Amino acid sequence: PAALIDAVLADTGRQSRRQRRLPARLVVYYVMALALYAQASYGEVLRCLLEGVRWLRLAGADPALAGKSAITKARARLGAAPLRELFARVARPLAEPDTPGAWYRGRRLVSLDGTTIDLPDAPDLARRFGRPAAARGASGFPQLRLLTLTETGTHAIFAVASDRYEAGEVRLAPELLQRLQPGMLCLADRAFVGFALWRTATASGADLVWRVRRNQVLPCRQ
Repeated sequence: PAALIDAVLADTGRQSRRQRRLPARLVVYYVMALALYAQASYGEVLRCLLEGVRWLRLAGADPALAGKSAITKARARLGAAPLRELFARVARPLAEPDTPGAWYRGRRLVSLDGTTIDLPDAPDLARRFGRPAAARGASGFPQLRLLTLTETGTHAIFAVASDRYEAGEVRLAPELLQRLQPGMLCLADRAFVGFALWRTATASGADLVWRVRRNQVLPCRQ
């Protein structure tokens, strides 16, 4: 909702301070639209968005089409902070009691899992995130390391952590494990098994089912 976006912009200090062709609230919607329509051009996404914005009257004024330079400057003014805060306030598990595949014996199924994402071949992104090694030097694209907590039944991602490609998923995990809640059953691969992470995860009150390595011996204490 527009009111939530305005509150996030105010809390992060990124609200528009003067009338612009691309006000901050509109740019937030635009960035979300870019993610939804990743195969379309920047200009086409903006054109389609403006048609909807004029109909819904969400921009606060009548916006106009802008060129690539204006779009780039508007996104730079907005920055990442409002989008990060908006995600933190909105993202949550979505399964209803009757959602197939979302529950096991009354517990909400969630998964801790990681991946990498190819980024544009730009020098600043390569410096920030690094490149994976390849047979002949380095790969053609920088990559970002991403770790998520995802609701299994709906595939809704409700917590994320990201870093350089070289960063290990285990190092990113503690931040996400604190988002677990009682009534959840968290699934994780064998890479995450360890005393510190297990303690962090169980402190949340959630239940855990984590794989162990094939050669890992766990003595029976009781």
